Amino acid sequence: MSVFNPKVALPALVSLALLGCAKEGDITSGGILATRSACPTVAIPAPTGDITLFNPETSRDASAIDVVGYLTNVRSTCDETGEYIVSNVTFDVHAQRRDASGARQVVLPYFAVVVQGSDNVVSKSVGRVALNFAEGELRASTTGSATSQVLRSAATLPTEIRREITRERKPGDVDAALDPMADPKVRAAVQRASFELLVGFQLTEEQLRYNATR
Repeated sequence: MSVFNPKVALPALVSLALLGCAKEGDITSGGILATRSACPTVAIPAPTGDITLFNPETSRDASAIDVVGYLTNVRSTCDETGEYIVSNVTFDVHAQRRDASGARQVVLPYFAVVVQGSDNVVSKSVGRVALNFAEGELRASTTGSATSQVLRSAATLPTEIRREITRERKPGDVDAALDPMADPKVRAAVQRASFELLVGFQLTEEQLRYNATR
């Protein structure tokens, strides 16, 4: 499977409070300590976690369902120590066929896509997984994987935005009760630095329509 474009920006590691021994969730004089990881959030888009194959292909009758597969158990690791931030994702694919006679291999396509700010696709790769049904078996399983890597220098919020987010707010200050994310400039910068790594089946328009209406 191909590797994602290394120029893609991923979110910077940002502390919303900078305190020596404080940990995430602690309430401090400047607010609640929280962190954002440089690693992308990993998820399966709802319409793409299942795939149904028909025989004949043009039929949508229940009796024509040939193979049903689903993607689950997504696991991710992320290495932030080098020049590149590298994310590796693995997942399981399970399938069931209608007819158990004969050994059979079914190949299913899947995608891995990095999305910026919830709606901007910045990279995509497509791979395939092979499910091998043994003679007499209705079910088969396999695993798939995806990788993304980006330059650390591309994953950094502007200095002024980090300063505004991490600035200590004391009781009595005019903006003490204001969420820095209420500032459109801050919110836009954080959104640009928010990324997701999405994996799912590479479906045709007809398959997407079937998943949405079944």
